[in-house]
Amino acid sequence: MAEPKMLVFEKLDSTVFVDCHSDFGYNKKVYCISVGKGEGNMLRMKSGCMVPFPEQLREGYQTESKRIIANVHVDKIRDVLEHFLAMRSEPVFFILELPTNANDEEAGENGTIEELHKDIYYIDGCSREEALNLLKQTGELLIQDGISQFGFGGHSSGDEIMVCSYNVVTIFSNSIYKYNHFFETHNIPKTEKLITAWDTFSLEHPGSCQMYAMDGRDVYEIPNLYKEWGIYMAERRAE
Repeated sequence: MAEPKMLVFEKLDSTVFVDCHSDFGYNKKVYCISVGKGEGNMLRMKSGCMVPFPEQLREGYQTESKRIIANVHVDKIRDVLEHFLAMRSEPVFFILELPTNANDEEAGENGTIEELHKDIYYIDGCSREEALNLLKQTGELLIQDGISQFGFGGHSSGDEIMVCSYNVVTIFSNSIYKYNHFFETHNIPKTEKLITAWDTFSLEHPGSCQMYAMDGRDVYEIPNLYKEWGIYMAERRAE
């Protein structure tokens, strides 16, 4: 399965992004509907993401040489993360990817931002209990948010799990066989050809992501929240 390509076609306000598979100009229209619970077997989408064809999306996972890609119902993501952490007998790190604030982006000659970036943050050397406590504190905010990506990894094994846009959860490992039945534990079936939200987007029918707020807090507050835990920004990377 080809790597999904994210293009920001329109920044509707400071937090909303429109994504689709295309290299053709700008699209100023958004056609999308929100997916909630109680809609048969359709993928239950996180609050911050909207897709044009929810009926095409189901839970499932696909195995590749060094990674497993899965569609996961929003209400199962936390259980999947806790399962991954329960397998760790090593110090772990937390990773958070946030879109760079518009005020920190460089504008081109015509005054527009021509290339967007994301800021990569880490907390190193967490115990399993500390990582679980982090999930307890801000897990729901991170899971429901549409513009950030986050996950955990093992310092020794290098194994990593990432929660990405549109309920895509990916496990990376040089020994991926260790996770052969990982998702089946959560009643997520294996498929030879996984259809993710990215496969359904087009110029005419994009998806959209927006920032999620909970108890007056959003994901941009997390770096300040975890200063005492030693969170640091490692790099600013082009999207």
